[in-house]
This record gives sequence, C-alpha cells and structure tokens, in this order.
Amino acid sequence: MTFSVAVVGASGYVGGELLRLISQHPELEVKTVTANSNAGERLGKLHPHLTSYANLTLAETSASTLAGHDVVFLALPHAKSAEVAAWLDESTLVLDCGADFRLEDPAAWKHFYGTEHAGTWAYGMPELLRANDSKQREELRGAKRIAVPGCNVTAITLALAPALNAGLVEPVDLVSVLSVGSSGAGRSFKTSLLFSELNESASAYGVGGVHRHTPEIEQNLAKAAGRPVSVSFTPVLVPMSRGILAVNTARLKADTTEAKLRAAFEAAYASETFIHLLPEGEFPSTRSTLGVNNALIGLAVDQHAGRLVSVVAIDNLVKGTAGAAIQSMNLALGVSEQTGLTVNGVAP
Repeated sequence: MTFSVAVVGASGYVGGELLRLISQHPELEVKTVTANSNAGERLGKLHPHLTSYANLTLAETSASTLAGHDVVFLALPHAKSAEVAAWLDESTLVLDCGADFRLEDPAAWKHFYGTEHAGTWAYGMPELLRANDSKQREELRGAKRIAVPGCNVTAITLALAPALNAGLVEPVDLVSVLSVGSSGAGRSFKTSLLFSELNESASAYGVGGVHRHTPEIEQNLAKAAGRPVSVSFTPVLVPMSRGILAVNTARLKADTTEAKLRAAFEAAYASETFIHLLPEGEFPSTRSTLGVNNALIGLAVDQHAGRLVSVVAIDNLVKGTAGAAIQSMNLALGVSEQTGLTVNGVAP
C-alpha cells in the first residue's frame, strides 16, 4: 500500500532529512512540500542532494494545500505547529517534529515556551521505558497524532532510563553535558553559526536549567523511574555539522555494580533494532551514527565519585528527529517499524 505524504517546512534541515528518509521508504509517496519564505522555489535549489524530488516546487503552507494526504510531517519552529495541525482532518496521520505537543504539563510549557499549551499527543519514542514494564511503542500503534521527541532529549533519555527504571541510580542529581552539532539550531541564519565563529571553538548555551528540553527530559525519565526526577542539562555547540555526544552521570545507589547496570541496559535494549550497547570499555563517537537511525551507548562506573557514566551518540537529524518520526509513523500505519530506516548505512 502507498501512503501520500506532505512535508511542511521542507526547506529546513529537518524537512530535508525527512525527505531523504522518505525517498528510501517503499510505501511513501511525496505529493506536497511546503515552505514559508522559500515558497515558489524549486526544492532542488535548497536540497540539491534530493535528486528524486529536485523538481518539486515548494508551495505555501495552507489548509487547502495540505488537504487529502494520508501523512503530514510538520517540520516547523516551536509554537508554530499547533495552528497548522488544527487545519488537518482527524483521519490524517500528523507527526510534529517541533515541541508543541510533547509536554503533558501546561504550566511547564508556558514557563519554557511563553505561549498557551496546545495539548499533548502520543509521544514518538518507541523505546521509552515506563515504570509499568511496558514501552512507549504500544501507545503509537494506530495513533493519528504523534509528537516527535527533541534530539537532546532522545540522547539523555536513552542514556539514563534503564538505570532509573531498574532502581540502580538516584533520581536526583542527574547531570548531562552534550556536544551538539550546528544543525541542531536549525537552518535560519545566525551569526553564531558562521564557520568563522564555530571553527576552533565550543560554546555552552541554555545554561542554568533554562533550556527548553529540560521539562521534556524530566517527563521521560520520570516515566521510566516511576517517580519525579531532576536533571541538570547543558548543551555545548561544537564545530561539527550534525551529531550529539551526550555524557550523562547519575549517583549510584548502594550495592549497584557495573554488572547490574549492564544487565539493566541489556534487558532494556537487547531487542531494539536501533539501540546498541557497546562492549565493556568501549565508548561511541558521533561519526559512527551519521546518517543512520542508531543510538550507540557506552557504560562505565566511576568508583571514585560513585556515579554511573553513560555516553550516547546519535545523529541529531536522524535518530534525534526525522528517523524517530519515520519509526513512529511506521508503528502508527501498521507497517514494520524498521521500514525505510538504514541500520548500516553511510553518511548522506
């Protein structure tokens, strides 16, 4: 069966990555691509690597343009998706790659985003552990509205959820420092993202608990732990175009050993196609995840500090966004979860 697809915000990095993955999917057919300021331009001008879609023209985003599609992907800035989603028929599968529908707490949304909360959709992280011994994928089967996770959130959640779920670390004093590629900031022009500013430099941003991903991270980890958690999260912009390397630490509970931690991660992820626990003493690099929907995890115990160290690498545009969207879409449509997603591919 073939499903007709529209990509809203196709001119941006996420829109382009969605289209790259869609081109590999045997059951998807792109009918419409839209943009705001780039409307009227040929898609190939903005994404020359997408040769199969190069002659598509970016349309203006409107209710009439998006009507009649089976699947609509929203690759829009935060707080912009809700308006577009309201235009779409309830029978259409809609996947929002922005933040509009991720949070369950309206007060947290208002605090971090400054607008009224638009609601909460099914959360698009199939591998998310929950305290009732289930995973989030059960909520995605047959869903019509899906909120795709944040890229930083994905790295941190996958790194810490198994240890919290197994009760092996404390749910407070969780610390994550992430090295993040510049594409995580989006395609819109920013002086700070010029090569001359990024080259030979690294800079922290969203420091002091103010980053918008913080409540989403705590929401996910609380589901895994079965109780509230607190996270100190600091992203660092580094001179690479894509990728996230997340170094996460947590205080060990009494009698927790590296063997117990490794067993908990193996139990959580052994059956997961896209999450790979590396052998003891090995740690991932972002290069190994470029262009594929994989998360690589390395574990250690810092005996001196009494802390778990969990290092995760992902491609922020694939496992961090577009790949998670395709994976969740597959579940919603009832096709194989792995369809169209490269496991052993090469960088685009």
